Amino acid sequence: MLDFPREWAEFPDPADADQLVRVDLTWLCSRWTCIYGSGCAGIYEGRPDDGCCTLGAHFSDKDDEKRVAAWVERLTPETWEHHAKKWTEKDEDGEKKTRVVDGGCIFLNSPDFPAGMGCALHHQAIREGRNPLEAKPDVCWQLPLRRTYDRVERPDGTEVLVVTLGEYDRRGWGPGGHDLDWYCSGNTEAHVAAEPVYVHSAAEIIEMIGADAYAVVAAMCAERLAQRTLIAPHPADPPRMLPIV
Repeated sequence: MLDFPREWAEFPDPADADQLVRVDLTWLCSRWTCIYGSGCAGIYEGRPDDGCCTLGAHFSDKDDEKRVAAWVERLTPETWEHHAKKWTEKDEDGEKKTRVVDGGCIFLNSPDFPAGMGCALHHQAIREGRNPLEAKPDVCWQLPLRRTYDRVERPDGTEVLVVTLGEYDRRGWGPGGHDLDWYCSGNTEAHVAAEPVYVHSAAEIIEMIGADAYAVVAAMCAERLAQRTLIAPHPADPPRMLPIV
């Protein structure tokens, strides 16, 4: 189920008077969490060890690619199974992305690799005591949060930039999203977190909308969960999880 009632909130960005922030409280108050290695089925049948890393990652811009490249230099054959100098390629539209090797992203270590299964960049950040969002491509650390920008003209002729933060459901992958065999954001199996998304993904949300806006969002979510006033809970959340603050 992709379409269901959601509760949205909109407020002026405390850090930028020319922006509005629009957030999906249904998603941010949900109990989704990444279950890679703990029940994740992978987006394609028969490849659970890939998670959502089968297709490789596109870069959001040159800065994204440059930042990732700096972290690639820190990897060694001991920490990166597919260690190689050439780690990017172009897709059919000429867009640059991480290479696909053996059916998965080149940074994806296999389950029996000594340095650990999963993203080599993610592991490197952990080893250095850093947040993985510093090392991974934007699309990788953001998923399944989705940020979009819309320039809106108001009836009086003024314009405002609306920054929307919500769930990156399977449609966010484009037409190919309908072909995914499994996807975590809408599956109850992945809605088992001890804390809601706005809490355990605070670092990612702050990076996407800023600390001031996050403070507003956190207060809204906490109030709704404390008072049990969330109008539209996420349908993938088990009922027993909904009242927990």
